[in-house]
Formats: sequence, C-alpha cells, structure tokens
Amino acid sequence: MKKLEEYVRSIPDFPEEGIVFRDVTSVLQDKDSLKMSIDQMQENLKGLDFDVIVGPESRGFIFGVPIAYNLNKAFIPVRKKGKLPCETVEMEYALEYGTATIEMHKDSIKPGQKVVIIDDLIATGGTIEAITKLIEQLGGEVVKIVFLMELEGLKGREKLKGYDVASVIKYAGK
Repeated sequence: MKKLEEYVRSIPDFPEEGIVFRDVTSVLQDKDSLKMSIDQMQENLKGLDFDVIVGPESRGFIFGVPIAYNLNKAFIPVRKKGKLPCETVEMEYALEYGTATIEMHKDSIKPGQKVVIIDDLIATGGTIEAITKLIEQLGGEVVKIVFLMELEGLKGREKLKGYDVASVIKYAGK
C-alpha cells in the first residue's frame, strides 16, 4: 500500500507561480487514502481526554465528523459569517488580502469543555488562531489541534504557540 503522502496531488504554480498547491481532493477520491487519513489523524488523539471536536468549514467537517463519530464525541461546526441560524460569537482574522469572519453558535461550547480542533491544512494559521480565541471566549479549553497537512514554510505554528499541534504530513515549503 502507498504512503498517505503519495495520494496528495501536488500542482506546481497554482494559484500563482512559485507555489505548489497540495490538493486534498485526491486523498478524498481514493477509499484507501481517505481511510488512512482519518485513521492517522485520529491516532493523534489516542489516550487524550476531551469532550468535543471543532472543525471549520468545509474540510474540517470532512475529517472532523468521522473522527467525532468514531470516538463518540460531538462535532461543533465553525462557519463563515452569516451561515449559522442561532445566536453566534464571531471572530475576524487576517487573510493574505483583506479579512474574513468566522462564527460559532454561542451555546456550542460549554465552560470547562476540553476541545480538539480538526482541519485539513495549516498554512499561515490565521483561521485556527481565530477558532482558538472563539473557543476560549466561550470558556472551552483547546487541548489538541490536528491537521492532515502542514506547510511548514508559512510558519502557521507560530500563531498556535502554547497549543499541542500535530500534523500527519509536513511539507517544508509553502
């Protein structure tokens, strides 16, 4: 069987010259690599005491929900502004060009809950940094953050200092 890294399609010069785009859809399109990715991400949670899994749309949903199901945990979605129907808390964060805002339901995290964040990729770390702030604003404690892939050259971990961060696949560049 191939290693998980071999299933990730790398597309040079996308979205701009000099960038190598790491395409997670090639992992999702193959039953073996999809199972391997979920299993290997979940392995990072072995023996960890936690209450809920949080994942940002959309790929955090793809990986977070099956892990939550496997471990009999609740899953809390983080959405783009305006997508959740009940009272929310929101956080704005910086993008390469401009800003974005994410939201969670105000009642999604209970004070004292131990939270794991699951997502497909860490690049600059801005989205996950904003999610950690929302969780803590609601009284939760982030006990682990797990990514399928990490672009080490973008130094996203620096925004997540003080958190337990794990990545299944690490790429040295951007």
